Amino acid sequence: MTIEAVQKPSPLRGLGRFGKFAFLGLAVFLTLAPVVWTVITAMTPSNLETGAVEFGFGAFIDVFNRIPVWLYTWNSALVTLLIAVGQMLSAAMAGYVFARFEFRSKKLLFGLILATMMVPMQVTIVPVFMLIRGMGLADTLLALIIPALPTAFGTFLMRQYFLGLPAELAEAAEIDGAGPWRVFFGVYLPLATPGLAIVGILAFNYHWNEFFRPLIMTISEQNFTLPLGLVTLQGNLGTGSVSTVLAGVVISMIPALLVFIFGQKPLREGLTAGAGK
Repeated sequence: MTIEAVQKPSPLRGLGRFGKFAFLGLAVFLTLAPVVWTVITAMTPSNLETGAVEFGFGAFIDVFNRIPVWLYTWNSALVTLLIAVGQMLSAAMAGYVFARFEFRSKKLLFGLILATMMVPMQVTIVPVFMLIRGMGLADTLLALIIPALPTAFGTFLMRQYFLGLPAELAEAAEIDGAGPWRVFFGVYLPLATPGLAIVGILAFNYHWNEFFRPLIMTISEQNFTLPLGLVTLQGNLGTGSVSTVLAGVVISMIPALLVFIFGQKPLREGLTAGAGK
């Protein structure tokens, strides 16, 4: 076999690269096509009188005229931010305890916490609602915040991060006179920032778009979150303008999009750091 034959590229190699790019292109199309269609439809509302398509921001203006967008956005932002911060703190503390402390039935308790991830929300929503009503918090924003503060996934994730950190750090801090709380907040918690970023970003994205719990827990329109408030744009029996509804969807997408744009770096660092551990 000559050198030229050895160095000649195989046609299957080019076909493999073509297949890879074709698959990636198809995945990008399937992901972005609904978003692009939503934006285009929101920007091209139909005139109800003439039936003509008009390009512009008329549908977005109609959203602000029909519903109190700023109130719903404030409710969503307040609920989502408090849940994200609360989950970061609760997951960090619980994960630290399971990683660094020894106590009776530790593995059993941790297994029960992980088992809650397999229980659908629809199964627990009734007892949670009864507890919230018994506490006198029904139809309040606290009814959305308090039940969402514990997180089984966040506890598992932070436990793995703390297990990857050396135990000698705590020993050195204790020799210097640091107490348990100082060791946690001053030594381990700053090192677990990548994991906290993952918990916070995922919690924000999930609860910003949450619809089911606000539908059950809130009754007054003044306590509606943005996804729940956008339902009123559909009109009676869904007779509202499609462009107006989709314009509201685009508005609700903007905060989550900004969070992912500015949180992409800490999220990527957190995922790679977790893989390294």
